[in-house]
Amino acid sequence: MSEEMSFEQMLEESFKTIHNGEVVEGKVIAVKPEEIVLNIGYKADGILTRQEYSNEPNVDLTTVAKIGDTMETKVLKVNDGEGQVLLTYKRLAAEKGSKRLEEAFNNKEVLKAPVAQVLDGGLSLIVDETRVFIPASLVSDVYEKNLSKYAGQEIEFVITEFNPKRRRIIGDRRQLLTAAKAEKQKELFEKIAAGQIVEGVVKNITDFGAFIDLGGADGLLHISEMSWGRVDNPKKLFKVGDKIKVLIKEINETKIALSLKFDQENPWLNAEEKYAVGTVVTGTVARMTDFGAFVEIVPGVDALLHVSQISRDHVEKPSDVLKIGQEVTVKIVDLNVDEKKISLSMKALQPAAEDEAPAEEAAPVEDAAPVEEVAAEE
Repeated sequence: MSEEMSFEQMLEESFKTIHNGEVVEGKVIAVKPEEIVLNIGYKADGILTRQEYSNEPNVDLTTVAKIGDTMETKVLKVNDGEGQVLLTYKRLAAEKGSKRLEEAFNNKEVLKAPVAQVLDGGLSLIVDETRVFIPASLVSDVYEKNLSKYAGQEIEFVITEFNPKRRRIIGDRRQLLTAAKAEKQKELFEKIAAGQIVEGVVKNITDFGAFIDLGGADGLLHISEMSWGRVDNPKKLFKVGDKIKVLIKEINETKIALSLKFDQENPWLNAEEKYAVGTVVTGTVARMTDFGAFVEIVPGVDALLHVSQISRDHVEKPSDVLKIGQEVTVKIVDLNVDEKKISLSMKALQPAAEDEAPAEEAAPVEDAAPVEEVAAEE
């Protein structure tokens, strides 16, 4: 009997002793979908359950381990009540992850991880089994009402607050985006200048213009700079995402004014030849006042058809005989290139009575109201 006890004692002594919380290394001797069995050099095998392997629910453990693998785990209970050692992998990983995040926090290191969960107040990420929370205000450099698009997406961030005792580890993505945008803006302003033609993408459209992303900064294409002609609604010309080539009209610190009025397309180039007095043209009635109608003879050039030049018969006001959008054939009776004014006549194309003065003398261009004054009256 004493020899038998001595053998048991010797066998007992051949096994190492372990304690709760101790980190042990073991070899996988069996794997099931819900548990892994490890030989940890103790008198009892170690059991690693699905719940203690990962925070991810329903993970199939046969996909993460195979017989013969070596794993490092932590002892959760030396005796689980059935003579087996209960192990944990996720808690050990979380401890290592916490230490990893502390180092990243101290070193201001940029981390990358997939979004594990989208919450009402922000995003939750898991880094080495350690949870990091990014508040909604720190997810982007612009306001985003719906964060669902980030689900499962891998994003970069930095740790700005590390307090594991309160389970408060805060990440910040916004500062990375802001810094990257500032760098791109700096690079853009170093290579652009007024007078250059650049390509951009329509980012936003308003009633007064469109904002164009130039790849580092946005430029404003004002409605008045969208065409040499009249533009009533920018949304009829562009849509978000359109790629367009624009002229940099002016740079004022970080503000960029853009234009689509390219010099080579200026309708007033060679005006003396194109709009020579005596030329007969066809145009469209663009707008009317009590003293006359403005006729667009080419995009960007509105010429005045004075009320006295509409007909040889008396016309009280232009709207009595004309309407917006109506096509009319007119004769150019006066031209002032410096002031960009052209006077037209329909009367001059109508047969004249013997006692009537030539129509061309009735309304010289100097009497035409400037476009700015007409706009004010309207």
